[in-house]
Amino acid sequence: MTVDTPTVCPECDSALMTEEIETVCTECGLVVSEERIDPGPEWRSFEDDDTDRRRTGAPLSRSRHDYGLSTEIGYGGLNRATGRKRRLYARMRKQNRWPQCETKADRNQRDVFMQIRRLSSALALPDSIRDQACSLFRSAQNEELVTGRSLEGFTAATVYAACRVHGVSRTRAEILDASRATRPELDAAYDAINRELGLPVGPLDPGDYIPRFGSRLDLPREVRARGTELLESAVEDELIGGHNPAGVAAACLYTAAREREAGVTQKQAADVADVSPPTIRVTYQALCEADLTG
Repeated sequence: MTVDTPTVCPECDSALMTEEIETVCTECGLVVSEERIDPGPEWRSFEDDDTDRRRTGAPLSRSRHDYGLSTEIGYGGLNRATGRKRRLYARMRKQNRWPQCETKADRNQRDVFMQIRRLSSALALPDSIRDQACSLFRSAQNEELVTGRSLEGFTAATVYAACRVHGVSRTRAEILDASRATRPELDAAYDAINRELGLPVGPLDPGDYIPRFGSRLDLPREVRARGTELLESAVEDELIGGHNPAGVAAACLYTAAREREAGVTQKQAADVADVSPPTIRVTYQALCEADLTG
């Protein structure tokens, strides 16, 4: 609604003067108009009033195939609707979804992004990992790497690749447990992404695995602390070069548990790290030969 501002003072018929947001009379000083455009939101969130500059709608999201710009017909108020109205709304909702995916590639992207969000939530990964995984799949699709390969494999591979890029320690076994892909599908998709897109991945820090592996093995705090000490000593003596970081962390925990008689077997340690028992045994023997065990 537009409010007309008078041209003369309604009190003394003198000229008006506008300064910033106020229109005042030059003679009597009457404030005739005081209006400004409010750039704030039309609703109150009470969570981030000082930082949230949105006016309406959700922000753009890389985790959605259309960046979250599409509209959706919700389910609110249907409890009071008749059966005929319910069927009408269901038909309208279905027709509204059709133009959102014009091609099969768009449908695949929508389905994969949905699975990436589910997988990231199941693994308690931050939004940055989720968005990076969606961007990797979009890049892989543009490079035609998805053709002929499993979508489930690319879902798991992009999440694993995003974890590697951000330095978040997650093993392939942990991702496979929460995903619908098989190990060959994940390996094939990850190899294609790493080879063709040139992921900036570096070696993982074995120390990042110790807290999580220690929790899964139900080890007391002193055993985990001893495992960290063994790992630091092994790094200083250059005993872990070329070894699987997850296997090294599990082997250090196994060694610490063996010293404290915590009752952890090589098989149990190997299972949490997704390695074979001989891998645990090799690192354990190296720690013993270096006289690092107590």
